[in-house]
Amino acid sequence: MMPPAKKEVRPTTRGARARTPAFVKNKRGVKNWKEASEWLEWRGIEDIECITPDQAGVARGKMMPSSKFTSNTALALPSAPFMMTISGGYPEDGNGFEYPEDDGDLKLVPDLSTLSVVPWEDDPTAQVICDLVHQDGRNVEFTPRNVLKRVVAAYDKLGLRPVVAPEIEFYLVRKNPDPDYPLTPPVGRSGRPIGGGAGYSIAGVNEFDELIDDIYHFSEAQGLEIDTLIHEEGAGQLEINLRHGDPIELADQVFLFKRTIREAALKHDIYATFMAKPIQGQPGSAMHIHQSIVDKKTGSNIFAAENGSETDAFFHFIGGMQKHVPNALVMFAPYVNSYRRLTQAASAPVNNKWGYDNRTTAFRVPRSDPGGRRVENRIPSSDANPYLALAASLACGLIGLKNKLPAEAPVLTTANEDEIDLPRGLLEAVDLFEGDEELTSLLGQSFATTYAAIKRAEFETFMEVISPWEREYLLLNV
Repeated sequence: MMPPAKKEVRPTTRGARARTPAFVKNKRGVKNWKEASEWLEWRGIEDIECITPDQAGVARGKMMPSSKFTSNTALALPSAPFMMTISGGYPEDGNGFEYPEDDGDLKLVPDLSTLSVVPWEDDPTAQVICDLVHQDGRNVEFTPRNVLKRVVAAYDKLGLRPVVAPEIEFYLVRKNPDPDYPLTPPVGRSGRPIGGGAGYSIAGVNEFDELIDDIYHFSEAQGLEIDTLIHEEGAGQLEINLRHGDPIELADQVFLFKRTIREAALKHDIYATFMAKPIQGQPGSAMHIHQSIVDKKTGSNIFAAENGSETDAFFHFIGGMQKHVPNALVMFAPYVNSYRRLTQAASAPVNNKWGYDNRTTAFRVPRSDPGGRRVENRIPSSDANPYLALAASLACGLIGLKNKLPAEAPVLTTANEDEIDLPRGLLEAVDLFEGDEELTSLLGQSFATTYAAIKRAEFETFMEVISPWEREYLLLNV
């Protein structure tokens, strides 16, 4: 039985309903502040969450009464949250990074096209995603949403429009308040802990019927469209596929989906985690990115010629991915845990090869008609910031298009049992990232230096922790 959807507060008189403009019924987005005021009033919204993703993809921002939101109240945040590690620390100055001495305010600029309700809140609440600008109006280069906008703008200058479709895997696990204990699969409606090997199992999905109903209800209320939902191979591992579209809109959706799924899980007294490798012996979680490029004048996919064959642009895009994705790996695999997913002979690729419908390659070209031809980047893990993963993937392809980089021959056999073509750890990935001047220039130098500094600081924090492996094998043997 699906729980009833949360009711919206609406006018009660017949005359008022007749005069209600169509836009106030939009579940997601308005055009201007006048429409925003009417949209909020029609729903009886009391509070607004003004949020923006930090480097980890965590929602930062401020909450305020809706009356304050629509009265031209200035919104500001310090720069500190966008230079902070996942554990709340700050990197040391060096390698081009300098923490601003004044830590001055940055302006939050609401993107009203993202306005939606927060369906899990008890009081009528809305949310809006914000961009960050300096006091003089310049974009803040090192914030993730602006990094992605920068890459999309580089395509626009060439008359091109990228189209993407993310797929996000995640695990449902039992609540784990003590991090010293390993994560374990949750108990489903059968009353038994969920086991592995349930890939594409409908029964596996049905174990969490009520939770999934909540995910659907929460998503619908926010105007988020799920294409498909499946049970993956891992114990309690699910995958959500999103419809293809504009990179910024899709990154916004992944950002909101992560919040939504976590909230739905907590409602059912379990955790949802997007860690790349949360459970030893189980498959890792990926965020696969499907990408195609459209000519803005003709509206056609530049990967397909008139006769349906592959174009030079198709191969150049892949060539750019092959050359630069290893250098961008720190944006696809941003934590120490991410590299536990990237192991030989596992489901995640550890190469930079490509192939037609070959899931063992890093870059898979799915079967499709010529107009739907696309390149799937299978390297990113689900712990990646969606804005940064999309920015990095599209940037690598764009460099290939601009420089007409050749692609290697497609791989027709299993590619994931050969030598590893990717960095094996976080520090090696940071070094390669910093050394790719073409990539970091496209993404923005202030972002590159800030991001690299954060990742080095996170690694140092990790090195302070003694793992169970060390206690098991070194305690009495060395």
